[in-house]
Amino acid sequence: MSIAAAFKDHEIFVTGASGFVGKALIEKLLRSCPSLKRIYVLMRPKKGHSIEERLQLQGETKLYDRLRREQPDAWSKLVPIAGDVEQLGLGISAADLERLRNVTIVYHSAASVRFDDPLRSAILMNTRGTHELVKLALAWKKLRAFVHVSTTYSNPSVLEVEERIYPPLADWRTTIKLAETYDEETLDIFNLKYGNFQPNSYTFTKSLAEHVVNEYKDQLPIFVFRPSIVVSTIEEPVPGWADNFNGPTGLLVACGVGILRSQNCDPNIVSDFVPADVVARGLILAAYKFLVEPEARAKDKPLYVVNCATANISTITMGEVIEIGKTYIRENPFEKTLWLPGGSMTLCPVLHFIRFCTMHLLMAVVVDTLLRLYNEKPFLMKLQRRIFAAFSALQVFAATEWHFQNQNFRALHNLVPEKEIDCFGFMQHANIDYVEFFQHAIRGAKEFLLHESPISSKSARFRMKIFYVLDYLCRAIVYSFLLRLVYRFVVSLW
Repeated sequence: MSIAAAFKDHEIFVTGASGFVGKALIEKLLRSCPSLKRIYVLMRPKKGHSIEERLQLQGETKLYDRLRREQPDAWSKLVPIAGDVEQLGLGISAADLERLRNVTIVYHSAASVRFDDPLRSAILMNTRGTHELVKLALAWKKLRAFVHVSTTYSNPSVLEVEERIYPPLADWRTTIKLAETYDEETLDIFNLKYGNFQPNSYTFTKSLAEHVVNEYKDQLPIFVFRPSIVVSTIEEPVPGWADNFNGPTGLLVACGVGILRSQNCDPNIVSDFVPADVVARGLILAAYKFLVEPEARAKDKPLYVVNCATANISTITMGEVIEIGKTYIRENPFEKTLWLPGGSMTLCPVLHFIRFCTMHLLMAVVVDTLLRLYNEKPFLMKLQRRIFAAFSALQVFAATEWHFQNQNFRALHNLVPEKEIDCFGFMQHANIDYVEFFQHAIRGAKEFLLHESPISSKSARFRMKIFYVLDYLCRAIVYSFLLRLVYRFVVSLW
């Protein structure tokens, strides 16, 4: 059976539909599985917009341009469901629960992905939210596949990560009870100790959520799908699409506008990036496996786990990413560049601190002072504080290399009929041209995140030439000053 045909007349429930992975998944489902019956998406009112308005605004973005061309009526298959993953019962009304009774496939991708979230909020969203959805799914008698989207970093203390569940860091029921009983401040006091010194609340609560799933594996056709660091698309619906600054995209943008000059991390670490469209295809194929293979849903089997990771398929180091980015951004600069794109990595915390003070803080003071003189609102010091906080939260990931076994992920490609390889396969992208990939990523960041033209204007290119001259001039002044100090020191010894 073809993959598109396997989804015919299915009713799908998706949480996290407004997130990065959720958007890519919905676009792919609607465009490539046109015979599906309906997709219910859990949403909550936000910023004065109703759920219907939020869904409409999402559908008007450039991500769905291709969908509107190829399947102009597909958007009508989306049905918003009012709710909130942090609420008991997901906050879904009785009337909406009645509408969901015929759901056959669930994609649970809603999660708080902020690494600095308070422990209580992360537990309620990532762990209890999973349990609440599982309890609802027990009543959906037609359910054939429940895909829980986790992360390959759910067990960060394990450096060789297999496609299996690891021993729990805490009891998930007790943890939920603690979050329901104590306030945010109290829980944060015990965060590190209770979380077994995990690097952040995200990985801790996502690990617990996997154990919620594991406990219900004999009652539901449920499994765990773990993407690594999700980055911009490699092919569809357009190369380079992204909707956030997470991962290497934010790193390249910060370096590209000239505000990030130093990172305290290992440039030789092999990072695991997976394009968003590869994740979407993997999610569809994993559900397809459960639809067409009854043995996949058999009870009394270990929980099926998929590590959606590609570092052992297409390898690249963080240092290579930065060098590719610096080279291409100087050829195709951003419109609001503050200085020559650059930056480097170092494992020496002292050297990084010196660079941070001289290249980050000093630059922020100068720029903000100039802005105040022109009666403009200063912003760079505030932005540098946010960058510092973000990199502090990511420090362990910037200095550690994980290896993710992905036999189950690779095997999903073998399920794809030959005539659908181009549409649903992913191993054809095994040898990624990372220079071309990150060129598309930078153009995508310009277009989708910074709302600029993907090709730089003449004025931006002219400013880049000026920054070249100024950068060399400043370096000459600094080096001359340092040489003078060394000369005076040597003379004083004589």
